[in-house]
Amino acid sequence: MKASVMPHLSSRILSINGSGSDGWGVFYRARAMVAAGEMVTELTIGEHDIRTHPAILDAMHRAAQAGHTGYATIPGITALRDAVAARITRNTGIPTARENVLITPGGQSALFAAHMACCNPGETALYIDPYYATYPGTIRAAGAVPQAIATRAEDSFLPDYDRISDAALAHGAASLLVNTPNNPTGVVYPRSTLEDIAHAALDHDLWVISDEVYETQIWEGAHLSPRALPGMDQCTLVVGSMSKSHAMTGSRIGWIVAPEHVIEKLSDLATNTTYGVPGYIQDAAVFALAQGAALEEEVAAPFRRRRALAMSILEGQNVVGHIPSQGAMYLMLDIRSTGMTGEAFANALLDTHRIAVMPGESFGAAASGHIRLAMTVADDSFAVALQTLCSFAGMLIPSDFAPA
Repeated sequence: MKASVMPHLSSRILSINGSGSDGWGVFYRARAMVAAGEMVTELTIGEHDIRTHPAILDAMHRAAQAGHTGYATIPGITALRDAVAARITRNTGIPTARENVLITPGGQSALFAAHMACCNPGETALYIDPYYATYPGTIRAAGAVPQAIATRAEDSFLPDYDRISDAALAHGAASLLVNTPNNPTGVVYPRSTLEDIAHAALDHDLWVISDEVYETQIWEGAHLSPRALPGMDQCTLVVGSMSKSHAMTGSRIGWIVAPEHVIEKLSDLATNTTYGVPGYIQDAAVFALAQGAALEEEVAAPFRRRRALAMSILEGQNVVGHIPSQGAMYLMLDIRSTGMTGEAFANALLDTHRIAVMPGESFGAAASGHIRLAMTVADDSFAVALQTLCSFAGMLIPSDFAPA
């Protein structure tokens, strides 16, 4: 009899998370402290401190009670695809029809599907460093090879044409993933940066995958989708979501907007993976979008207030620097004056003051020496935590430090 041999796992599944420390140990330690009954101010992940609006939940309940609990149409129900298309047309000026929209189980599913559509196995997919934590793993899961394009804090972590072009040439890239408003930096890409992205994409035949899930959280400037730039509507896939705009993180409802022929093929992928999104959740999304900008502003308002609080606190000291916070629910703070890495500082802050923040290194090498704060606790608690953080940083700076 042949000796029993355990079947092996695929190299694709084994390699999703790459190797080495990802800086998330601080988050896990903070959660363990909370589970043990300790009081910790958690400024780690982008989860609203409010819940989905009761009116949206009522709409979801009514739809479920009415029987919309069976299989829903794979590309998404017509009403929701039409609502998303109308929203995109209104916000960008680019004519968009339901045939350009695929409804997905959240933005994360859309990111995976977009890379499956744009990249052959083994092709390079570019993304900007710093980056949202799942980007490289999502690219690996889709069978592509992730390649970061480093940016600099001194440039507000904005990419430029030369960096993108050089990376595309060096790696024969198939796609470029961009995110504005940006997580983790809070930067809103200006038109000049988006024009650089568009020119590089057109020059090097790149698909642009544009993660725009924070489009309703703008504190300075204006959101511009790369799909709205000349020549870009046929080579851009836009990822959207109800998670951040409507505090519907657990509902898992998002979309991809793309050329019609791309949506047709993505519908094939959905048929063989997710098999769509529950109809009653889609009905609730239709209701939520119909409430217009007023509800979106209600969801965004706490972060707008806390961003203003943070600016007043940060302007009153000269130890902790900050990247311009123009959008999204985050602050990226520069703690290099302390001589510590972001990971070391975050661990020390947690140990000393029970305040949990994310090390910049969790989001790529470009953010080393930085930390990210999620503005996701009550205003007074947030203000106290940030003041404590600044005071703590001031105690750590070397004696020969000279503020800029």
